Amino acid sequence: MQTRFCPDEIAYTGAQLRSHWIFETFAMQGDAIVAFAGPCDVALSEMVDLEDVAANQSIRAASMLHFIAEHFDNDLTRMVLRQRLFVCMIGEALAARANVPELRRDGDDLWAGERKLSVSIATASPVSTLMHLALNIDPTGAPVPAVGLAEWGVDPEELAGELLASYAAEMASADRARCKVRGVR
Repeated sequence: MQTRFCPDEIAYTGAQLRSHWIFETFAMQGDAIVAFAGPCDVALSEMVDLEDVAANQSIRAASMLHFIAEHFDNDLTRMVLRQRLFVCMIGEALAARANVPELRRDGDDLWAGERKLSVSIATASPVSTLMHLALNIDPTGAPVPAVGLAEWGVDPEELAGELLASYAAEMASADRARCKVRGVR
């Protein structure tokens, strides 16, 4: 599992959630996860979550820490489970920080009380499965009550580095666990 944090700001529009965007942008071929910070403004035409489209619910924030992962398999259920595992990993990483209040996970999102911290979606392309998960840094402009990492003094680049390494290690550990067992009848 390849990882990279991009220090350059990238405005997330939803167009990045497609097969080979990581390869085209960062020259990383194969399973990979990248992180970057930047504003978020996803038009309904770029939305993947059909419930959000039906509700006319946009995704916006002044600044978010974005993660995009691509795995070259065709199992969307597996990708949804990876997404939820990643959300749990983020919750654990944030819980270890002194200034972060108690968070709760609801499906694929994290909440601090009634304020939303994250947006997340998993989807499939003809050649891969993909995940976008973003954490508010500055939630200004969000269409729902939201909270951001800046409020808690969490450094987005430091958190991204920790989470990229943890995700890659978790995927490698899962592969080893799959390969070490004998089949049963």
